[in-house]
Amino acid sequence: MELTGAEIFVECLKEEGVETIFGYPGGAVLFIYDALYKQQDKINHILVRHEQGAVHAAEGYAKATNKPGVALVTSGPGATNAVTGIADAYMDSVPLVVFTGQVPRALIGNDAFQEVDIVGITRPCVKHNFLVTDVRELATTIKKAFYIASTGRPGPVLVDIPKDITVARCEFHYPKEITMRSYNPTYKGNKRQVRRAVDLMLEAKRPVLYTGGGVVLSGAAHELTEMTRELGFPITETLMGLGAYPSMDKQFIGMLGMHGTYEANHAMHKADLVIAIGARFDDRVTGNVDKFCPDARIIHIDIDPASISKNVHVDVPIVGDVKHVIIDLLEELRSRTERPDPAALAVWWNQINEWRKVNCMKYTQEPEGPIRAQYVIDKLWELTGGEAYVASDVGQHQMWAAQFYKFNKPNRWINSGGLGTMGFGLPAAMGVQLAYPDETVACITGDGSIQMCIQELATCLQYRLPIKVITLNNGYLGMVRQWQEFFYQKRYAMSTMDTQPDFVKLAEAYGHVGMRIENPADVEGALKEALAMKDRLVFMDFVTAQEGNVYPMVPAGAGHNEMILV
Repeated sequence: MELTGAEIFVECLKEEGVETIFGYPGGAVLFIYDALYKQQDKINHILVRHEQGAVHAAEGYAKATNKPGVALVTSGPGATNAVTGIADAYMDSVPLVVFTGQVPRALIGNDAFQEVDIVGITRPCVKHNFLVTDVRELATTIKKAFYIASTGRPGPVLVDIPKDITVARCEFHYPKEITMRSYNPTYKGNKRQVRRAVDLMLEAKRPVLYTGGGVVLSGAAHELTEMTRELGFPITETLMGLGAYPSMDKQFIGMLGMHGTYEANHAMHKADLVIAIGARFDDRVTGNVDKFCPDARIIHIDIDPASISKNVHVDVPIVGDVKHVIIDLLEELRSRTERPDPAALAVWWNQINEWRKVNCMKYTQEPEGPIRAQYVIDKLWELTGGEAYVASDVGQHQMWAAQFYKFNKPNRWINSGGLGTMGFGLPAAMGVQLAYPDETVACITGDGSIQMCIQELATCLQYRLPIKVITLNNGYLGMVRQWQEFFYQKRYAMSTMDTQPDFVKLAEAYGHVGMRIENPADVEGALKEALAMKDRLVFMDFVTAQEGNVYPMVPAGAGHNEMILV
């Protein structure tokens, strides 16, 4: 069957089972859009209002479903506008396939209208990218893109398609499978290393399980929970790993890192064995690496060999898919007659429970105000029963959401971890809501972050997305202000948001419901009212304490046990 490149593009998406694509049209991709128009009953195209929003929405879709997100943008500024989202996906290992239009092949390199070398621009922030130079290679290239994006350590793959490729014709054949000599991810861990890891687990007196986003990406939450309960060890999670282990379980000692709990950071510091699973020893977790886990032997399980011993030397590396490796660990553990020392574990748990008594997340909501951001998130968690999908932007509100919304399931916490991208929250929430139209989706944001991609409120109206936007409005770029308070002698240089829009009127102008909440007594009622509106986006502007800070906090350059608590 002979088809145009544009028709081949659409057929490839159908072959990959793609149901939703996020995009913004332009000259270089008009033939593709014409082909999509003819297949509207097969593929749902979501017209965003900015290309950054398209990629973030695809990220939200991917993070909630563990399926590749797909975005389509035009050449030139369309492609460059997408770069922030692509870099964000790269940092958080999000499976994405981003298609960019390109000028016709004969014009490449001529500084043609809306021409940029997007392959060159994105090379540092993609898992791989392609420039299609022959229509006969288009289908195979798309197959490779989806394969690379979704296997091994997931990540974004960019496919740049010149306009003349989209009108050229050839026979269509979509390969059922693909093999690439230079790309063969390792899924099964080395058996000898698995046995060594179990040896260390059985010998440990002060063990800690340190788990990250790789557990969520691998779909290994059930296996992790099973192993954790069998071992009886304390478990902590990174920002990206929240929900992989139930937050309400007694063995969970909270998030670790810069804004982690007192007990998690101290347990890591005093541990004699750290079992790192699907985590990459990010600087926001380790603090000063010279002070990190000084007495611990370290087991590190990760599908990406480049992550092993990159930041912190490890004693037992296991390269493999988290789910496969945990299954092997459990099998090896159950084949042994020995068990971890119960007396030593009891002493260890007694110490951890002493650290827990510090109650590092304590806050007070005064009846007369101002509204505490923590209180809003507490109430949201209570009213949703912890079952909502929560997307966040970046800043103080993100950390409070991670601390106070207790996630008991994976894939429900949707945030920008590695790149820390303001503007991520609202479009990511759109992607989640489109993936799960009947679920409650909340976007927790700040008055600074929400204005980065606020135009996507128009997209939400067009596609009737009933997201609940919770803006914690303190009149500052809150995390910037917090650092300025602690480390710059309260010189609040350009972090004050002196002129704000009337968010209620703005929400209404976009066709949504707007609320402004200034009194603590009104917080619960406003949230209840908003959550009851199942078919409307509700924009809630909570006026919160201006100079509230996120505690605990590990200052830059400090050890992870050197926390500011008040």
